[in-house]
Amino acid sequence: MPTTPRRSPAPAQRRPQLSRGGERPVAPVRRRRRPRWAMRAVTTLSVVVLASAGIGHAVVTSLDAKIERVDPFKDMKNRPQAGHGMNVLLVGTDGRDRITEEERRKYRLGGAPCHCTDTIMIVHISADRERASVVSLPRDSYAEVPEGEGRAAHPIKINAAYAEGGPNLTVRTVEHMTHVKIDHYLEIDFTSFMKTVDVLGGVQICTAEPLKDSYTGLDLPAGSHRLMGGEALQFVRARHLDSDADLGRVQRQQRFMAALVERATSSGILLNPMRFRDVTRAVLGSVRADKGFGTGELLDLGRAMRNFSPSSSEFTTVPIGDLEYDVKGIGSTVKWDTAQAERLFRALREDKPLATHRPKPRAVPVEVDPRQIQVQVENGTKENGLGERVDTALAKTGFRTTGSPVFATDRDLKRTVVAHDPGWDRSAKSLAAALPGSELRAVKGLGPTLKVIVGADFEQVRKVRAEDPADGHARVVRGDETGCS
Repeated sequence: MPTTPRRSPAPAQRRPQLSRGGERPVAPVRRRRRPRWAMRAVTTLSVVVLASAGIGHAVVTSLDAKIERVDPFKDMKNRPQAGHGMNVLLVGTDGRDRITEEERRKYRLGGAPCHCTDTIMIVHISADRERASVVSLPRDSYAEVPEGEGRAAHPIKINAAYAEGGPNLTVRTVEHMTHVKIDHYLEIDFTSFMKTVDVLGGVQICTAEPLKDSYTGLDLPAGSHRLMGGEALQFVRARHLDSDADLGRVQRQQRFMAALVERATSSGILLNPMRFRDVTRAVLGSVRADKGFGTGELLDLGRAMRNFSPSSSEFTTVPIGDLEYDVKGIGSTVKWDTAQAERLFRALREDKPLATHRPKPRAVPVEVDPRQIQVQVENGTKENGLGERVDTALAKTGFRTTGSPVFATDRDLKRTVVAHDPGWDRSAKSLAAALPGSELRAVKGLGPTLKVIVGADFEQVRKVRAEDPADGHARVVRGDETGCS
């Protein structure tokens, strides 16, 4: 599959710390920026998240009237067969005409509003309401508008379907391309995004490297940041941070959505009916939805979202076959990998997780790429050199080890331990898969660097691989990659 050229990761910056066993100092490595989910659509999901936590029916009913209605399913025929669960199409529009001149200047939102869509996501809520799967469709995706209403079938960039035929043609085109039946339609703009983030008190994100984009004005040093509405808008709009451009932006948006879900579901807003009402009245003023998305659906989706955590959700981008597929009269488009995309959309239709494992793989499939996992090795035995041996073996498997193993305080450890911050559980499970028999141990405040304390039971480091679309699997962004402690 063609890939976008990537820059080599910057050399690790080492800040010496005192070791536990008097050995060499611990030298944390910096995590390479992940070159991998869409701003306005993120806002829509945040609105849905707020409609939860047992808020009374009467409160939500009063909010129903705030939503502007559209009819994206009018006169639609020959639609895909309904599957299990609920599929919501989230569409993001420009809407900068609703933003003040001061905000436009501050957050680099110059230019006339296009009243178009450049972001589309399919959010699948499982039938048991225990899982959310979010698939981003890049705005420049090559698409085919289906024949109908005196219109001949023709090629188009998927974001242009809205400009040509509004919500109706957008839904038709997405269903035609994915064969996934859309149950509900939600549309959002800039205004609601910033309001949502602000009323939540900001959203925390973590970046291993500085992020600076002169186009949006984003300027974040490495570390943990709580972004308010305007700053969050810069973060999810930035597309000039690396060579991945729009695809890199989609991946940052996916990280932000996971963090936004966690913030909303853990916020006191959801447990205070009056605050919830006041917040959503302001937010829902810039949301449009289909006529069938009413109080019942809002409550149903809200209850499901209430139980979500970033680690229970899946985010991915449709597999790409050609990043520069040239189409006469349209220009350069992003062409999907037909076979891999079909596997992905079949999982949505069949209400299955996006990441599944093949039987008997040569390497154990894991959910987080080893190259994105920082590891500090400690030797918990009296065997000299064991720490170095494990560090070297993990590095060869792809993990980003510090290269400076140290002795643990406990030198009589029987079983190997993978210590991790609770927010990085998916990375910890991926690391534990490489250490058969190891014990997972949550340690609050440990941060993004995982710790392997080698015990007397250590035998080998097993080869692992990230699930990859080229192997028939969707590479899924998980919640433990979204924040710092």
